[in-house]
Amino acid sequence: MIDIRGVSKSYAKGKVKAVDDLTLTVRPGEIFGFLGPNGAGKTTTIKLIVGLLRPDAGTITVAGWDNQREALKAKAVTTYVPDTPEIYERLTGLEYLNFIGDVYGVPKAARLERIRKWLDVFELSPAVSSPIQSYSHGMKQKIVLIAALLPTPQVMVLDEPMVGLDARAAHHMKEMMREHCDRGGTLFFSTHIMEVAERLCDRIGIIHKGRLIAGGTMAELRAAASTQAVDAAGTSLESIFLELTDK
Repeated sequence: MIDIRGVSKSYAKGKVKAVDDLTLTVRPGEIFGFLGPNGAGKTTTIKLIVGLLRPDAGTITVAGWDNQREALKAKAVTTYVPDTPEIYERLTGLEYLNFIGDVYGVPKAARLERIRKWLDVFELSPAVSSPIQSYSHGMKQKIVLIAALLPTPQVMVLDEPMVGLDARAAHHMKEMMREHCDRGGTLFFSTHIMEVAERLCDRIGIIHKGRLIAGGTMAELRAAASTQAVDAAGTSLESIFLELTDK
């Protein structure tokens, strides 16, 4: 569903290589966790996937569409939640959701049903008629998540989606992620919360200094790690991550 081939991206006229010859595939029905230290290239990779940045080299296809040559078709099947909510804050929550529904061509009846459902799930119904500029950070994160769910996309790309969410909202978020992929969708997300990635992800990729240094299921990562733990089968993702990124 997401296919990245030989992708590189540099800043400062080539002096800073944020992503270096990255190749990976995310399959239909899969939750793919993307981990790395600060500055490793996670957010740059995500912006490349959703078409906010143009790669210096390589190709990215989303649901079979080249995201540069067929950008609108790729974006039509993708929704994106950035690490910092970017919203038209003078709109009310409901106006914003209807705007997103119009952009994605969501029929009015289906739109209303989905909006009601997700407002109830994320306990945002009382605030939906208020301007977004009056929302807390957590409320803004919730309205962006609801907007991402509204079109029922094939591909969801989430950059640190748990940041700012309370415990109940984070629980519902994880349930939604699993349900989305159980229906055949694909979900690519970055996180610093190792326990969430370990429990939730079907496969995990670890990026460091712009390069993919490890990838696979937890079993595959454990098998590949050179950890000295007595019980290798119980080695945590955090231990593997710290070992790999320390080298």
